[in-house]
Amino acid sequence: MTRLHVRAGTQPAGIFELELTPATNGWTYCSLRIVGLRPGEQASFSTGPEEMLVLPLAGGCTVRADGTTLDLAGRPSVFSRLSDFAYLPRDSAVTISSAGGGRFALPGALASRRLPVRYGPADQIPVELRGTGQTSRQVCNFCAPEVFECDKLVAVEVLTPAGNWSSYPPHKHDRAAAGEAVLEEIYYFEIDERERGAGMAYQRVYSSAPDRQIDVLAEVRSGDAVLVPHGYHGPSMAAPGHHLYYLNVLAGPAEQRSMAFSFDPAHAWIRDALSAQPVDPRLPLNSAEPARPA
Repeated sequence: MTRLHVRAGTQPAGIFELELTPATNGWTYCSLRIVGLRPGEQASFSTGPEEMLVLPLAGGCTVRADGTTLDLAGRPSVFSRLSDFAYLPRDSAVTISSAGGGRFALPGALASRRLPVRYGPADQIPVELRGTGQTSRQVCNFCAPEVFECDKLVAVEVLTPAGNWSSYPPHKHDRAAAGEAVLEEIYYFEIDERERGAGMAYQRVYSSAPDRQIDVLAEVRSGDAVLVPHGYHGPSMAAPGHHLYYLNVLAGPAEQRSMAFSFDPAHAWIRDALSAQPVDPRLPLNSAEPARPA
């Protein structure tokens, strides 16, 4: 079986400190690459058969593709604010440069249509507060199906306050049915370590079939990724003292992009049980506004 928990630094490739592709993942559609640049450095690559995004995790950059130049302001960290981003079509030669240095995520998906290079402004990203009580989290729908046009790619950011569980109740999207879509998914994690040093979180993934071919409970740290080829996933558990960030990258075979899912019926009751609790008052953890000085 393909390794489902990929620890930071264990799967580099060329210019990328992390490269997860259909070939390495043992699936068909979904990819993620992370590139780190020192001040003044640049990186060049081709998108090949994939459409991609450039999403700053830390720092800003300039993106050049198809004769278009886009300047991304970026952010100090994923916990400080939302970021602007760029869309890259398939079959494009791309150069990313950064005057101040930074780290940049490149979510991708196998694409049949070739859409134009585009800019996604941070102040137009819809932010949703989902769940209640200790299941409260913030979802930044920057590349959700109803928000930003792509051929196959879907991507969102989730921020979970310290001590909370998100992606809970567990859910799945592994069959084409009413209310559910077939999607491969990557979780990429960052832990808020600005004040308290090294932190950790936990991610659960398990099969929906009785044979339990997938049975993962991974202790994740900043830079780790977890692959979800099928089955239920959740909860994503933020340890007390450290907020949790994850980037979800999804893609599947359907002509129309969707994030439709179904809950694990063994745990779906928790939504009603917690419905009377208020949303965690710490939310939202960030916004499109610049971070306030400490």
